[in-house]
Amino acid sequence: MATSQKRLALAIIDFLSKSLKDGTVSSEDTESIEIATSCIADSFHVDANDKAALKDAIGDQSLLSIYGVYEKLKGKTSTAPVPGAASGGKASTATPKPSGPTPTNPEAESFKSQGNAAMQQKDYAKAIDLYSKAINLSPTNPIYLSNRAAAYSASNKHAEAVADAELAVSADPKYTKAWSRLGLARFVLGDAKGSMEAYQKGIEYEGNGGSEAMKKGFKTAKEKVEEEEKEGASGDSDREATGPTRGAGGGGMPDLGGLMNNPMFASMAQNLMSNPEALQGLMNNPRLREMAQGMGGGGGGGMPDIGAMMSDPALRDM
Repeated sequence: MATSQKRLALAIIDFLSKSLKDGTVSSEDTESIEIATSCIADSFHVDANDKAALKDAIGDQSLLSIYGVYEKLKGKTSTAPVPGAASGGKASTATPKPSGPTPTNPEAESFKSQGNAAMQQKDYAKAIDLYSKAINLSPTNPIYLSNRAAAYSASNKHAEAVADAELAVSADPKYTKAWSRLGLARFVLGDAKGSMEAYQKGIEYEGNGGSEAMKKGFKTAKEKVEEEEKEGASGDSDREATGPTRGAGGGGMPDLGGLMNNPMFASMAQNLMSNPEALQGLMNNPRLREMAQGMGGGGGGGMPDIGAMMSDPALRDM
C-alpha cells in the first residue's frame, strides 16, 4: 500500500479524534467514531497512537486546515463558525490557522528554486508557471503561494496576487512576507483600508514593532485611508453648501448660456447699447429697482429669476 494512502488514513483518524474533543461531534457518537477509527486503522495497517507517524503525515497542520485551503483554491470558502470561536458580531470562516508550514517536498522545492531564478531574471510568466507546479505538489505551502503572489504583482495581476497572498496567510499567518505581499496587492487595487489591515497583521506577527518595510507599508496605506476620508468629508460639505443655480432667492448665478441665447434679452441689450436714453429709462424703472432691492435686501440674497424678467411687460417692451 502506498505511503501517501497510509498518511491520509492517519490524517482522517486524527480529524475524527479531534472532532470528538472539540465538540464538533457530540459525545453520543463517541462509540461510532471509535469504531470508525479502529476500522480505518485495521484496513490501512496504521497505528492510530503512533504520534511520530502522524507528525510525518501532516506535520503541524490538520486535515481540516488542509481541506480549508483546498476550498479556497476552488473558490468554495465556508462561512460556518469555527467551534469554540469567540463571538464578535461576525462569523469566522471554518478554515483554522495552522501553526507552521507544510513539510517540504524535494520536487516542489526544486520548482520553487527555479521560480526564484526566473524572478531574478524578471521572467515573471515562467516564475508563475514554476511556482504553480510547486503548489500542485504542496498546495498549502505558504512560501510557494506567497512567491507566486509576488510574481503576479510583478506581472500587474494584482487580483491574483491578493488571492494567493490570502491563501498563504490562511495556511500560515506567521509567514509575514505573505502579509506584506497582501498589503501591496490590495493597495495597488485601491483597497487602502484592506492594505493597512494586512500590514498591521504583518507587524503583529513580526513582533518588536515590526520591520521598517512593514511599518513603511502600513504608514503609506494609513495616509491614503486618511486622505480618502478627508476627501469624502469635503465632498459631503460641498454638496451641502451647493444650492440652486438659478431663480430668485436661490443664492446662485443665473444660467448665462440660456440668457445670452434669449432673443428678447439680446434685443433689449442691443437697444440699450444703441440708445443711451433707454439705458437711463431702465435705471429709473421701478420694477427693476424692486428686483435690485430683492437681491441685496431681504429677498434671499440671490439673483433674480431671468424668466420672470423677460416676461415682465415693463422690461420686455424696452
